[in-house]
Amino acid sequence: MKKIPGMGGLGQLGNIGNLMKEAQKTAERMQSLEQELAQERIEASSGGGMVKATVTGAGQLLEINIDPKVVDPDDVEMLQDLIITAVRDGLEQATKIREERIQGITGGLNLPNIPGLPF
Repeated sequence: MKKIPGMGGLGQLGNIGNLMKEAQKTAERMQSLEQELAQERIEASSGGGMVKATVTGAGQLLEINIDPKVVDPDDVEMLQDLIITAVRDGLEQATKIREERIQGITGGLNLPNIPGLPF
């Protein structure tokens, strides 16, 4: 059998097998993380708590609560700004939590476009 330069012996195949096993474990942990994040609830507020937004750790907006005291028909723009601020804050918190947990799984490696990893 002819040895291919740079390919080493069969020992290298064992390393590839170990790498594939680790990649599979990482994919499973990522899938589990995505499920956990989808169940996690993050509440953010603006206007001193007058507007509250609840999002999942996966970044899905679930609920908006508005204190009736902040509803002023003559100042709809302020209410819109408060809603945007609360939602944006909730989504930013969700993104930060997700990124921190992904780093915990991947050890800080950037692994884009790997099949089975949900990001």
